Amino acid sequence: MVMPEVREAGLASYLASKGVSRRTFLKFCGGVAAAIGLSSTMGPKVAEALEIGSATGKLIPVVWIEAGSCSGCTESLAQAVEPDVATLVLDYLSLNYSETLSAAAGHSLEKAKEETIEAGGYILIYEGAVMTGWDGNALMVADEKGTDALIHAASNALAVISAGSCAVDGGWCAAHPNPAGAMGVQKFLKQNGIATPVINLPSCPVNPEHIVEVVMNFVLTGQLPKLNSNNEPELSFGQLIHENCPRRGHFENGEFVYEFGSDEERKGYCLYAMGCKGPQTYSNCPVVRWNGKASWCVEAGAPCIGCASCNPRSSRNNWVNNNAPFLQRFHDMHVGSTNFQPTTLAIAVTGIAGVAIAAHGFGMKFAGRTKGGAPIETESDWSKKQPKAAEAPEVVEDVQEGGDE
Repeated sequence: MVMPEVREAGLASYLASKGVSRRTFLKFCGGVAAAIGLSSTMGPKVAEALEIGSATGKLIPVVWIEAGSCSGCTESLAQAVEPDVATLVLDYLSLNYSETLSAAAGHSLEKAKEETIEAGGYILIYEGAVMTGWDGNALMVADEKGTDALIHAASNALAVISAGSCAVDGGWCAAHPNPAGAMGVQKFLKQNGIATPVINLPSCPVNPEHIVEVVMNFVLTGQLPKLNSNNEPELSFGQLIHENCPRRGHFENGEFVYEFGSDEERKGYCLYAMGCKGPQTYSNCPVVRWNGKASWCVEAGAPCIGCASCNPRSSRNNWVNNNAPFLQRFHDMHVGSTNFQPTTLAIAVTGIAGVAIAAHGFGMKFAGRTKGGAPIETESDWSKKQPKAAEAPEVVEDVQEGGDE
């Protein structure tokens, strides 16, 4: 739904009234173009598409449903203190329904959602985990089970965007022992026979630029971006964080932080030894950054905890369960309902091996199998044939005082 003031004043004037200059807007559009695989020179085309949409109301509608979450992904998008261009594009131009951001509430808001779903042609953005526990009663919204609301909204959508790690594979909500049966959207829809395409945008919270990239890809091309095997946009999740990390040079030089507050930390050394998951996590966090490109986790001094890694086919093996404890080098391992570190397993296996060797030795002793056998040589035949130290010829260096002649 395009805001009336936007249609009347035009997008440029509206952005200016919010403190966004034309130059900043075009720079943003150029970044969006590059992010979806177009030349950055296509920025004006992105701007034109937005401006035409704002004038005619033909931008693709967005329905944003929030499920089991902390609202962090909504907050990431909103940035209420100082909205950026991404916020304005989604919030003011095409966001038809949002339980948190919409000005309307109650029956009028639910009616707006229902009308949008009936009309079709919208993108569903789903934030938070699907709460399947207690027959879907773990989450109720407007007297409707959260599971039923997702099935209803996803069935008629052009595509579903799983915004943030909780929506992708259950995230924090699905952390062990997961009593509410939290899981990701893709897995849930597949179980319920819904074939609507799902685009997974992991990270905790979701990066608003990733959402805008997918929506604008639809606006410009009418198609989804190219996805990888986890249904993530390849351009955003095709490279390891480590590849673009500003601390990579220290990694190559073997310069690591082993303790917070140390000289190594003050020098900005690599955080790999402190549990950084950048070398195993695929995301362009160092490129798109956060908070208006101000910074990102590693640049702020924290190791990457791997929140952009995902497993949409399994809530059990999501990033929270796999990567915790976050400040340790190894992942947790899972056997049944038991979680433990590989070092614990190694110690246990070593102990078992030691006990087995000792038991084997005692068994051999009690069985009498250690008696007899080949005699032990006090000296090898080869050693016997060698001259003794006392018989060895004395070697005298012929060195004259005063130096070489």
